Amino acid sequence: VSEEARKRFWYDRTQTAAISSHTNAFKINEDVVIPLEKLDQYTYGIERINIEQSIKNKTKIAQAFMDYLDVLHADIIEIEGYEESEEGQAIIQAKCDEARNILNDCIKDWTYLFHHLDTRARECGDRYTSFDPESTLEDLMLRGQLRVSFREEIGQPLKRIFAGQHLEKVRDHFKALHQQIRSERLFVALHMHAGDGNVHTNIPVHSDNYEMLHEAERIVDRVMELATSLGGVISGEHGIGITKIQYLQDDAIKAFSEYKDRVDPDHVFNRGKLTQRFDLDEAYTPSLKLVEQEALILEASDLGQLNDDIKHCLRCGKCKPECMTHVPRANLFYSPRNKILATGLLIEAFLYEEQTRRGISLQHFDEFNDVADHCTTCHKCQPPCPVDIDFGDVTIHMRNILKKQGKKHFSLGTAMAMMFLNARDPRYIKLLRKGMAEWGFKSLRQINQLANKLRIVPSNDKLPASTTGKPPVQEQVIQFVRNPVRAGLPTQTTRAMLNIEDASMVPILRNPIKTSEDSDAVFYFPGCGSERLFSQIGLATLAMLYEVGAQTVLPPGYLCCGYPQHSAGQEEKGKQITTENRVLFHRIANTLNYLEIKTVIVSCGTCMDQLLKYEFERIFPECRLLDIHEYLMEKGVSLDGVKGIQYVYHDPCHSPMKTHSPIKVAESIVGQPVTLSPRCCSEAGTLATSRPDIAEQLRFRKREELKKNVKELTGQSKAEPGQVKMLTSCPACQQGLSRYESDTGLETDYIVVELANHLLGKRWQQDFIEQAKKGGIERVLL
Repeated sequence: VSEEARKRFWYDRTQTAAISSHTNAFKINEDVVIPLEKLDQYTYGIERINIEQSIKNKTKIAQAFMDYLDVLHADIIEIEGYEESEEGQAIIQAKCDEARNILNDCIKDWTYLFHHLDTRARECGDRYTSFDPESTLEDLMLRGQLRVSFREEIGQPLKRIFAGQHLEKVRDHFKALHQQIRSERLFVALHMHAGDGNVHTNIPVHSDNYEMLHEAERIVDRVMELATSLGGVISGEHGIGITKIQYLQDDAIKAFSEYKDRVDPDHVFNRGKLTQRFDLDEAYTPSLKLVEQEALILEASDLGQLNDDIKHCLRCGKCKPECMTHVPRANLFYSPRNKILATGLLIEAFLYEEQTRRGISLQHFDEFNDVADHCTTCHKCQPPCPVDIDFGDVTIHMRNILKKQGKKHFSLGTAMAMMFLNARDPRYIKLLRKGMAEWGFKSLRQINQLANKLRIVPSNDKLPASTTGKPPVQEQVIQFVRNPVRAGLPTQTTRAMLNIEDASMVPILRNPIKTSEDSDAVFYFPGCGSERLFSQIGLATLAMLYEVGAQTVLPPGYLCCGYPQHSAGQEEKGKQITTENRVLFHRIANTLNYLEIKTVIVSCGTCMDQLLKYEFERIFPECRLLDIHEYLMEKGVSLDGVKGIQYVYHDPCHSPMKTHSPIKVAESIVGQPVTLSPRCCSEAGTLATSRPDIAEQLRFRKREELKKNVKELTGQSKAEPGQVKMLTSCPACQQGLSRYESDTGLETDYIVVELANHLLGKRWQQDFIEQAKKGGIERVLL
């Protein structure tokens, strides 16, 4: 009914998963269906099982304490302060005798209670005379009138008997025994579809404890017998599996087997299953409890943490509509929910092979890569998740594990992109930019034109193929040629245009006419895409800050924020870049301590996400992180609408606008309504170069959305030149969106570049560069 009600409901729903937390998410889950009028009887029957298990477990603990007292009295364990005198030994003897009497009484009483739960209180002797004589002992326990309390009957008395500093080790041993055996207690937890009688009967177990597993199997036998005795059936929404088929009637198995032979004569589906009963004696159950102890190939902390990241998934599917790589018409497999299931299965596969010492299959690493590849790390799955799982973070964790193990698949496109982003030398950057971006993009466009003329490239309207596993090289080449980057690039980087490439100098840009002592001082971190690749973005940002009279401090040299390395699984490199940058920024703050910098400006969403971890408030006290467009909106910069042009805004997956609504910022700046275009552009950092087959699935949906936007605005399937323009606020998105121009007619540009084009004139780049070089740049030695 309301957002608050939904949150409250899902919070309560998440608590039902907590019953398996102490067994690291491993549980036996047997759903049964009970007639609604018999639900109370079923619940009472399950509680009877829980009462029995509780009594058995407490009795086992008491017996373990008795065994320990025998060891203690035999002086196998020395006790400081008592071991050297007869008086000390006599004291220990007396304490042990008193404790043994208490334990004997408890074991005797609890054993009697266990065997007489169905007996009325009046038949059970003097101990139960204070209770309703006609009630059974089970009824008294269910009502809470009769309790078996380990704490009151054993825990507190033994703590009193073995009090004192000298006996701390004894108390610690009791505590350790209690914790160990209590963790082996079995209980049955119920949650249900209360309206239809579908009851989920969960039994958490430690899967490496075979005594516990076998007892759980005996409990399942009782559950199935209870369900059928009440007129229920042994399965609900989860169907019949290899463990449940043993409870199915022979005529039902025969009917299903005959049906399956008829509709599936080749036995393609579930070969050998569900047509006969199975011997489960040799079934292997992976032990997630052993993750921290036996992860021999993958480090225990990595595999254990990965399991912790995903183990609370409710499988509700609320993440599916938000996931960029969940493209139902092309591929149903890669929603976050399914990827979590796959990740759990892969963890089990690693553990199986580690625990059985059969060697690790390289296929598992390939599958690990496949799951990790199918994610744009957009983090959009986290907000709707009831248990707060962010599969973007899980993906990054998986990539880090693969990188550490040397099993991450090599991608030439990703390697070249990282080479470009990690470069710091201006000459090297110029060389890479010329070869990779300018010549590379141009060559792909020319090959695309030739391929289209020869009609050897599939149409973009064709449904993309599913993507499981690494695609063949020829398929990747086809995808590169099919949708080349069409955006034209400036001939130089932003720093090269302004002659501020010296890494020893801090450039400060200010308009001598418009700045004063009271003018804002801002720190602008341009990022790789805004100054190295689409350098008009960085230049337009500096030009508009110059125009509004801000004093703009640029960090010296070519820098990367570290996010691309972090998201690609290069954790150490990402940390190194982040640390070096933070040290550099502290040095800048000390050098320019006469400037009161209150705003850090970015023009890229991934830079924003990474810089949020930089703790800028400790570098420039009381500063804030802000996108350039939000800053300009706050300064009142706006167009009065642009005649003859309608706008579509693509909000990046990593939106840099965190303070104000992105669509409102876009509309405020251009001064007219702007249509929001959903879905990922498909670039997703290095995804389009490392996995162009996955990127094509994303493009398929984005292309449909863009054509829909054009149709709504113009009534045509393709926009005329200059009729509709696409705006964005991410350099990678600008590159990705340029791939749609030939299909949609949409030219793509940055909001701040569009602003500069209309406010500062067509020659704004040349004019600004000339003005800045004539006294608008101060260089401060770092």
